[in-house]
Order: sequence, then structure tokens, then C-alpha cells
Amino acid sequence: MRRLFGTDGVRGVANEFLTPELALSLASASVHELAADERPLVYVGRDPRPSGELLESAVVAGVLAAGGDVVRLGVIPTPAVALAVARGAAAEPAGALGVMISASHNPMPDNGIKLFGPGGGKVPDEVEDRIEARLGDGGARPTGAGVGRVRADLGGRTDWYVDALTSTVDVDLRGLRVVVDCANGAAAQVGPAAYRAAGADVTVLNDDLSGYRINDNCGATHLDVLRAAVVAAGADVGLAHDGDADRCLAVDATGAAVDGDQILAVLALELKERGRLAHDAVAVTVMSNLGFRQAMTAHGIAVEETAVGDRYVLERMVARGLSLGGEQSGHTILRDLAPTGDGVLTGLHLLARMASTGRSLADLAAVMQRLPQALVNVVVADNQGALETTRELAAAVEAELRGAGRVLVRPSGTEPLLRVMVEAPTQEAADTAAERIAAAVRG
Repeated sequence: MRRLFGTDGVRGVANEFLTPELALSLASASVHELAADERPLVYVGRDPRPSGELLESAVVAGVLAAGGDVVRLGVIPTPAVALAVARGAAAEPAGALGVMISASHNPMPDNGIKLFGPGGGKVPDEVEDRIEARLGDGGARPTGAGVGRVRADLGGRTDWYVDALTSTVDVDLRGLRVVVDCANGAAAQVGPAAYRAAGADVTVLNDDLSGYRINDNCGATHLDVLRAAVVAAGADVGLAHDGDADRCLAVDATGAAVDGDQILAVLALELKERGRLAHDAVAVTVMSNLGFRQAMTAHGIAVEETAVGDRYVLERMVARGLSLGGEQSGHTILRDLAPTGDGVLTGLHLLARMASTGRSLADLAAVMQRLPQALVNVVVADNQGALETTRELAAAVEAELRGAGRVLVRPSGTEPLLRVMVEAPTQEAADTAAERIAAAVRG
């Protein structure tokens, strides 16, 4: 039977797979598993999807039924929930927990539940497994004064979070013209407010908070509209967030995309210059471009590699005491400033680097040269079995690249797919090698 939790919480079609009954049970099980003996305080946030209202009610009910208290944060980015947990933990006898209701970059009919444990970090795999094992158990049901209460409803208030973001930037962004694509999601209020508060001249795209158009051909997974808008406006930079605003990708003044690897490279050099790059190392996933690794080596920065998923990056950062990590997809973790990846925080610090150096984003991003990359998804009946059959061929193809490229074959964690990724000196070479391996899998 497939594991309920994926690489980032529980996710599926709302009211079909992710039902209010499942949401309530997950919330209660999480309180029983994560909380100390005393009643915890649970911060609950959501993105603007219509199903978020349904699932928020179920999550709140589940927490209260398990004896936890609730603060409703309303529509707000995922990293704001993590920050609220981190701030609230010190003041609460039983600590604080967090639940974010969002399917991130997925289409509108989907929704998801992400859990944050004490301190604001995402919950490890083994703890998720224990929570899943508790589903249907019910646990202790307090009565009378033991039933949880809703302590506060902050829905519609984001000023506390905007203030927290802008307090981390000590550079005036006046003079920078920025176009921000909010993906019709949780960044719609916070993103523009934070960039303007820091001094930037901001043009906003896709800030519809109805929830019906979240991630619909916009945001971090669809950069074409942002690229055109930046060029048309003569802006200095474009920033794109996803539905729950834990990602940030960028576009330079020419309309060229700047991905998470490039953003991470820019911030790594900035932190190293200031003596704030802990252990002169950065954590990334196996999907990060070989060009990133080459650039870091050239600047004396070590690279720690993890499995795909920002939670695994964060786990490595905590274990090694690192201050910076992230993913090619746009998750960037500035651990000295936030307990998890934060798209708007990333955008602010990228803009601050431009402002403090007077350099364009294209110039800063040129610190690394991306190797052409090909990615082919192959439908398979048995992920692990298919992986085993490709090991020798994948190793042979990588050997043929003679250190000028890389091959990565990995099973999907959520679908019956084998993902074949090849990096090579040319796009043609990458495409040819990837298709060669994919054909062997199909055959």
C-alpha cells in the first residue's frame, strides 16, 4: 500500500482523496504524536484555494478535539506558518505546531496538508509514518475544559509577517523596478507589500485571491507571462512565486529565466563574502545542475547533496550546521533568517544583492553556467525494478561523458514513473543520452 505522505505532506484532489474526514483525522493524530503532555498551540494557515475553507474547518476541529488550541492565520504563505511556530514555541509550555493547507504548485482542484513540528521544521519521514499509523485510532478525547479553543483569528492580517521579512534586509531597494508574479496564490498580499516596504518599485501580476486561478499558467512553474512583462516594462528583474509562496524563481532584464541553482549561487557568494556562509558549504539536492557544483568548487564552497525535497535539504543543514541550501525548483533556505524555505525572503535578498553591488541580475547569475539538461519521465509498472535494470547503462552513459556531464535515474516518490535526467555539454548530447536510457526502460 502506498505511503500516505509524499515528499511534502499529504496531497491530492480535495474532497475526493483529501476529504474533510481525512484532514480532521490527520490533525488529531498530529497533535497526539507531536505534542507534549500539556495542550499545544497549533498555527493553521492556508492558500486561497476554495477547498481551503473546507479543509481548514476540518483541521481546526481535529486539533480542538485532540485538546490543542488554535490560532487561525488565514490566507498566508507556508513559510509564515513555520515562522509563527518558531516564534510561538518559546512562549508555549507545550510548544507550538503548525499546519499549512496547500497543494503548493499543483492545480486548483488539488489541496494538501503540510505539518510543522516544534521549532518550525517540517516533520521527518519516521514521524509522518507514526502519524499515519495513528489514523483512525482517535486517541484521547478530552472533555469539558480539556477541549481545545480557538485563541485568535488573524485571517486578513499579514503585517506581522511583512515586518519580519523586511527586518532581515538592511539595503534600500529604491531604484529597482520589479515585476512580481504572485501565482494568484498566498503571495498576493505579502509579496508586493514586502518588496514595496523595502523600497522597490513594484508591478504586480496574478494577485487574484479568489483561489480559482491559483497556479493557472502563472507563477514559478509558468514564467512566460513574467518574462514578457519584464521586457515590456523595462524592469530590472522579475520574481515568480508558486501558490504557497515557498518558492522564488527570477527573470533578468532581458527576459532570461534565472533558476533556483543560480539564485543559490548568487546568495552563496554573498554570504561567503560577508563571512556568514557556515562551514563554507551549501546543501542541494541531486537535481542541482552540474554547473552549480562547478561554480561552487571554483569559489572554494563545498556542496552537500541530498535526496529531492526541501525537507531533506533542511535536515542536512540542521545536521551539519549549514546556513544556506535549496533546490533548482526555487526553494531556498536561509536558515539564519527563517526555519524553512521562504520565496519572498529569497526575493528580498536577491534584490538586496543587486542593490548593494549595483550589478544586474544577469551579471550576478553569470557566476555559474548551466549545463544543458534533459529530463524524461518513463511510465513503469515497478519503480524500483525499473531502476535496477538501468544501473549499468546509466553508469556507462555517464562514463562516456568523461566528467563533462552527469546521469541521474531515480524513481518518483508519488507516481509509477522513472525519471531520467542527463546533463551534457550540448542539449543535443543530453537529449540523445536521456532518450537512450528511456528507450531501454521502455523496451
